[in-house]
Amino acid sequence: MSAKRYESVWDALEDTPGAAENMKLRSALMQELVAYIENAGVTQSEAAQQFGVTQPRISDLMRGKVDLFSIDALVNMLTAAGLHLDLRVRQAS
Repeated sequence: MSAKRYESVWDALEDTPGAAENMKLRSALMQELVAYIENAGVTQSEAAQQFGVTQPRISDLMRGKVDLFSIDALVNMLTAAGLHLDLRVRQAS
C-alpha cells in the first residue's frame, strides 16, 4: 500500500482544491502578520490597537487559528499594519 502524497497539508485536509487554496492563502497572510508583530516587538494589545481588533483576536492569530479568519479580515489587518499585498496568480501544476 502506497501513501498518497500531497503538495501541502491543506491539499490533504480540505475536500476541494478551492478550499485548499483558500486555506493556503489565509495561512500565508497570517504568517506575514505574525512575522510583522514579532519583528516590530509589539505586544498583542499594541498590535490589536493598531489593527483595530481585540487582543484575543491577536492571540488567535498568533496561535494559528486559520479557521477563525477570513481573507478580508486578514487583508484589513495587513493594511492597518502598513503592509502592502501583492498577488500573483499562476497556472496550477
